[in-house]
Order: sequence, then C-alpha cells, then structure tokens
Amino acid sequence: MKTNFRTIIYSVVILLLSAFKLLAQHQEYYSQEQFISGNDSLNYRALMPKNFETTKKYPVVLFLHGAGERGSDNTKQLAHGSELFYKMRDSFPAIVIFPQCPQTDYWANATVDRSTKPITLNFPLDSAPTKSMSLVMELLNDLLAKPYVNKNQVYVGGLSMGGMGTFEILYRKPDVFAAAFAICGAGNPEATEAYAKTIPMWIFHGANDDVVDPQHSVDMVSGILKYGGKPNFSLYAKDNHNSWDSAFAEPELIPWLFSNSKSQ
Repeated sequence: MKTNFRTIIYSVVILLLSAFKLLAQHQEYYSQEQFISGNDSLNYRALMPKNFETTKKYPVVLFLHGAGERGSDNTKQLAHGSELFYKMRDSFPAIVIFPQCPQTDYWANATVDRSTKPITLNFPLDSAPTKSMSLVMELLNDLLAKPYVNKNQVYVGGLSMGGMGTFEILYRKPDVFAAAFAICGAGNPEATEAYAKTIPMWIFHGANDDVVDPQHSVDMVSGILKYGGKPNFSLYAKDNHNSWDSAFAEPELIPWLFSNSKSQ
C-alpha cells in the first residue's frame, strides 16, 4: 500500500509540474508591456500573430481579468484565458491584449459590498470611468491607430470583474467592437441600450455562483432583449463562480467570436 501511495503522489507531482511547465511555456509568448499616459501607467501582456507583418491587418482581442488577478506583477492576469488564445493562434491569428488592473482599482465603476454572499453590486449610469478603465480605453485607442489593426474585427471579453468591465467598455465605446463575451459578470441592464442591437454577445454564468449572483447575467440578457438585441446565453446548471472553465471549453466560442465583423 505504501508503494502504491507513493506512486500516486509521484504521478500527481509529475502531472502538476508538467502543467506548470506548459503554462509557463505559453505565457512566454505574451510579451510584457507597459502603456504610459502622463503620470499614469498600465501593465499589459500582448500576444502577436505568428510571422507578424506590419503590412497585414489583424483582429484585436482585449481580455479583462477578474479581481483575483489584480496586481502589479504583469503576470497574474494570464491565469485564465491566455492558454485558449495561444492554442487558437494558428487558426485565428490576432493581437491579444491582457491588461492588468492594480490591486486597489476596478475595471467597472461599481459599488461593491463583499460582506454579503453573493457580493452586492451596483452600477450607476453616467459615472466617470475608473482610472484603470480610462487607461484601457486609451491603450485601445492607441492600438487602433496602428496601420496593422483591422478595425472591423475588434473584440472584448472578460470574466467576473472583467465581465463587468466588458459590459462597461461596450457602453462607453459602442462603436468599436464587433462582438463580445462576458463570463460570470454583471452590469447595469439599462446601459445595454447603447449596444444591444449592434454588438453580438455571448454571456456565460454558473447557476450555483455564490460570488457573483447569476441573476446579474440574466438581467443583462433581459436588458439586451429589451433593447432589440439577440444575445447568446449559456447558464451552466452545475457551475459555481468558475464558469470560465466551461466557457473556455465551448468549441464554438472562438470561431463565433472571429466570425463577427463590423463590415457585415
């Protein structure tokens, strides 16, 4: 029995080390960058297409991480989603941007009460963007000015706090994006009027989510429907907050995302 137990432990350790090695390998392809605006700065990682050429035009994907990946190490934001885009690099070449929100800030301008479970959230309309969201929008504007960016194929997605940021940036820049996805996020349903008819969306949530109430995604879907949109909506019956695992396992997510273009 001891031998069998040791064998099992050894196998688990080897699998974990292999997983960490693979994670480190794909993260190496995301260059470490910093966007500076006046006295402010925003860390981000960028994945460029294979055999990148400035004479070609490429889609852009902006991915917003969750609250747990905030910080200043310019690495934690790659924890979720970065492997998916790396794996799809051959089939869907694009410029993929992973900004990192500082620990003390938030993507969306929201009041957050973490003393409740799920957390209590409120998203006032007509409020100024947070510093991090302002910098993300500036970074995006800077990128869109590049001649190698296909402005008809700009996408945004995110999870948890990043899902909230996704809804907010769509509200603030409705003319930029060709499609978007939000995982276990939340927002103000009335803000969807700005983009409901023009931006295809895929919204994901876990029915057992005890961090961000799934009702928030239901409300956002209702808002989009109210204002004439027709969103995709996946509610996973058995998922808790980590519904991004199920979302990233959807074989049609990336093909669907890149199938959308503003020129259509």
